[in-house]
Amino acid sequence: MPESISLEIGGRTMVIETGELAKQANGSALVRYGDQNVVLCAVTASAKPREGIDFFPLTCDFEEKMYAAGKIPGGYIKREGRPPEHAVLSSRQIDRPIRPLFPDGFRNDVQIVATVLSVDPELDADVIGVCAAGAALAFSDIPVEKTVAAVRVGRDENGKYLCNPTLPEYVTGGMEIVVAGTADAVMMVEGGCDEISEDDLIGAVEFAHKEIKKIVKAIDGLAKKVGKKKRTYPVLTINADLDKWVRKSFAKDVAKAMRVIEKGERETAFGLLSVATAIERCTTKKDEAIKALLEAPGASKDFGKIIKSMEEDELRTMVVDEKIRPDGRKPDEIRPIWSKVHYVPRVHGSGVFTRGQTQVFTAATLGSTSDAQRLDGIVALEDKRYMHFYNFPPFSVGETRPMRGPGRREIGHGALAERALLPVLPPKEEFPYTMRLMSEVLESNGSSSMASVCGSTLALMDAGVPIKAHVAGVAMGLILKGKDYAILTDIQGLEDSLGEMDFKVAGTKKGITAIQMDIKVQGVTIPIMREAMAAAKKSRFFIIDKLIETIAAPRTELSSYAPRMITVKIDPARIKDVIGPGGKVINKIIADTGVEKIDIQDDGNVFITSLDGESGEKARAIVESIVKVAKVGEVYTGTVTRIIPIGAFVQILPGKEGLVHISKLDTKRVENVEDVVSVGDQIEVKIVEIDAQGRMNLSRKALLPGGEDSGDDRGHRGGGGGGGPRGGGGFRERSHSGPPRSHDAPRASEAPPRASEAPPRASEAPSADEGGLPQRPRRRRPGRE
Repeated sequence: MPESISLEIGGRTMVIETGELAKQANGSALVRYGDQNVVLCAVTASAKPREGIDFFPLTCDFEEKMYAAGKIPGGYIKREGRPPEHAVLSSRQIDRPIRPLFPDGFRNDVQIVATVLSVDPELDADVIGVCAAGAALAFSDIPVEKTVAAVRVGRDENGKYLCNPTLPEYVTGGMEIVVAGTADAVMMVEGGCDEISEDDLIGAVEFAHKEIKKIVKAIDGLAKKVGKKKRTYPVLTINADLDKWVRKSFAKDVAKAMRVIEKGERETAFGLLSVATAIERCTTKKDEAIKALLEAPGASKDFGKIIKSMEEDELRTMVVDEKIRPDGRKPDEIRPIWSKVHYVPRVHGSGVFTRGQTQVFTAATLGSTSDAQRLDGIVALEDKRYMHFYNFPPFSVGETRPMRGPGRREIGHGALAERALLPVLPPKEEFPYTMRLMSEVLESNGSSSMASVCGSTLALMDAGVPIKAHVAGVAMGLILKGKDYAILTDIQGLEDSLGEMDFKVAGTKKGITAIQMDIKVQGVTIPIMREAMAAAKKSRFFIIDKLIETIAAPRTELSSYAPRMITVKIDPARIKDVIGPGGKVINKIIADTGVEKIDIQDDGNVFITSLDGESGEKARAIVESIVKVAKVGEVYTGTVTRIIPIGAFVQILPGKEGLVHISKLDTKRVENVEDVVSVGDQIEVKIVEIDAQGRMNLSRKALLPGGEDSGDDRGHRGGGGGGGPRGGGGFRERSHSGPPRSHDAPRASEAPPRASEAPPRASEAPSADEGGLPQRPRRRRPGRE
């Protein structure tokens, strides 16, 4: 029978259900949160352990399906394909807090699948997935030792912590932290902040843990009622006699190898500690039983596990008791640092950051607004103007393996470094470029993700991106020995592998911008976190000073190879004029000026991208002229586009032309328009009138010596005397009613030639199409302009 329990979390109701869906899995849970978020999680475990492995085969998948948001995938293929980046990161958020909760030596395959069935567009479902996974495991027969849950923490404008804030809320508050934990301790912390203090971050973690305890209590209460009895699963163990003999025989070898400073030499020394070496040391009759164990199938893995355990014990002794690390550093000492910018010439910006035996090369590339990454996920459709990608090739650790697409670890590290730089980027209004950074790990001995943060700072500044501060990152470690512990600064690979914590902190001198904490034990206390963050702050300041020595501020000029972008703000109602029918106008601007592209956004921002500033300025001038509102009294240099018997049409702006009546061409009498101007001539004209339909009357005469100053002087073609209106009123508005006319059509009420003037010959009379004769008003038909 279905069972459920509900509680209030973050001002919304959370309902945890089980017993109705996915009943063939070892355990399942359906979690409803708020009005729209629904996540189903099912967990399964193989009946037998996987043989021949020395790791726990846990797989976590966070499945985002478009139907959850009422969408259909774009493109030709309407089925979801490879998981998007957000789903990969959410899968890692499930994996990291849950993995340490399984028994040591557990080798059964376990799969956790969290499927989003319904989603709130403003409320991310990833933390609901962690809660659903914790509940499904608690209800199952799989031997997890504790229940885990997670919440997201943000702040409001007054600094008050918010549990599971909406997207607008945590954007406004400058904090977005995901915290996972058990009833006893914190298991994982990950998120981004807008340069907040260590105390504020600790406060957020404490606030989150209180909410986590409520969820865990509810899950455990329901598990006692409906949960399955935990099955007995085989746990791989090692022969006690073999363990004792290896520890005794190789204790000095492990202690000596652990103290080799250089990574490669240390790994070589440990590589000599093999089963073959152990068999050679079995020289007495007492050792014959041990020799038989060492010669048995799978003995090398058991031997390796014992040696690794000895390495862990030796590291604890060195760090906690002797206050010395394998590479000779003190616990709070940072490895030697050197860095350089503008390392290669052709890229827009580059930097190399080296810390000990970890080295990262980062390249920055600038692009137009249309180069932004379009993300069409189940939560929202957005454009990413800043991207950071992280590559970890096998040669960086002296290995060979196939190079395929980025794995989950690379995606996670890239996202963390990306998040670290977001708070210092210039706003789009000030720097409209799309920024793509690529970090290549050239050497790795721990903390390569934080090295890519430092490399990103160098590359952005070298590219001339006006970031507001230097950002640096450092990875902190934790070594436990009984009740004693030691916090390590700038951990290397061995300390990451054998230690209990990898705590990455990135930020500026003002505050923290990104954080990620992973642990291998069943929780870390708040006091340990506080101590680690204080040490990280000191180290971060030291590294930033090193970066400042390399490049103190962003370059004031972009690379000569980088595109130039010019922003023009226009009235959104005029966007159609700039684009033109079928893109005719905008394509002509691109072709005539040689710019790379012109991007127009719905808010009226026009972004012009060119390889040089000159072509961009030409395109800017054309765009501004298209949307410019002409006013009476303004003077323009225009081009004669058409000539009719009563005057000439002159284009003063792209797409804008007016009529210069024959009486307005010159200060003296003009018999033929062609006597003064020809098609293609450039002439200076003044706007003397704009009628209600926006049609313009222009005057060349007004700008000539002795010409009229005002558009009210209508002029005439005839010689003296006589009353009545003078001809050539052009586009002047009349009191009579009637439909609007095209620009080249004079009004029917224009005065006929005076008696003193000879009427024009038939061959000289303008045709009806040219507007020289009165026209019958055309009847407009529906749907036609």
